Amino acid sequence: MKKRTEEKAKTLGDWAYLAIEKHFQKTIKHESDVIKDKDPEALHQMRVGIRRLRSAVKGFAPALDLPKSTQENKIGKIGHSLGGLRDLDVLQDALKNRYHPNLPSKEQKSLKEAMDALDKQRQHALEQVRKTLDDQQYHKLKQSLQGWLKHPTYQEIARMPVDPVLPDLLLPEISQLLLHPGWLLGVEFKAGQMETGKDLEPSAVAKLLADDGEVLHSLRKEAKRVRYQMELFSDFYGPTYAGYLQDVKLVQETLGKIQDCVVLGEVLSDVLHSKLKHQLPTLTEQLDQTVYEAWQEWQPLQERYLNSQTRQAFHLALLQPRDESDINNKPKNEHKNEQSGIKDGTSGIGFGT
Repeated sequence: MKKRTEEKAKTLGDWAYLAIEKHFQKTIKHESDVIKDKDPEALHQMRVGIRRLRSAVKGFAPALDLPKSTQENKIGKIGHSLGGLRDLDVLQDALKNRYHPNLPSKEQKSLKEAMDALDKQRQHALEQVRKTLDDQQYHKLKQSLQGWLKHPTYQEIARMPVDPVLPDLLLPEISQLLLHPGWLLGVEFKAGQMETGKDLEPSAVAKLLADDGEVLHSLRKEAKRVRYQMELFSDFYGPTYAGYLQDVKLVQETLGKIQDCVVLGEVLSDVLHSKLKHQLPTLTEQLDQTVYEAWQEWQPLQERYLNSQTRQAFHLALLQPRDESDINNKPKNEHKNEQSGIKDGTSGIGFGT
């Protein structure tokens, strides 16, 4: 078939093809370097590619007729394997460059022991990635996508112009995000009014997160999923949409700071066979402080998206995609500006995705 370009793309099917092709090519581009373990960045880029490929398959699902071997859950299994290795890489980097230099010598020794143990875990994770990329399921996934890109097949709705369909694709995803129970963590209802936990002391925040922190981790994952879905369609909207997309990214990153500290503490306690505060009290204090600061950053976002006017405005923004001529004639640098500088991947460790 003729190679599609953004300038020629008109229908929902056209844009689905472009997204799948782009993220599939990015995924396989880094495969060889990942297997050779030449550069941590190659692993990161392949993981980003597979995540966005999964988002494209899910986001355009109503328009696609894909082989069973390319279903979203099968792509997710590949990403899970890559994610385990990537998490260890980022964790080791954080321990080596962010935490180790700032600890007392006694704690540096304990942390070095933990880092040596993590080296062994990483080797095991690398072997699992190599096994995954050599597995028949992965090869079948690649072959099926390559075949589909040569001879794509679609559902009937793929013939629709893309603009009128966008709200129907996005609104259910945004509703699922806004209805997540994580928004209500620490909220009290008094006389019909909501009060968030912005005035909580550090000890109260620590207890709240110890008891129910998993719900915030779940909200973070939901925000990440919605962020990827929204980014698929960012070219069709203007600055208002980009602002909401940036907010979703901030939710993901802010809650990610909390989750990173939780997971880091759990991993270190596990490899040291001891409670973290016993062997690494200074590091424990640093993690607790980071968690409390992230909680304070979270409060304005929580308040904003518990506000009914914000939620209504968010939904309305999705109902107003740009005119097709505006999209095709828009300079490429304007695309970047409207996405507020969002790049592949996120800051922080990002465990448990």
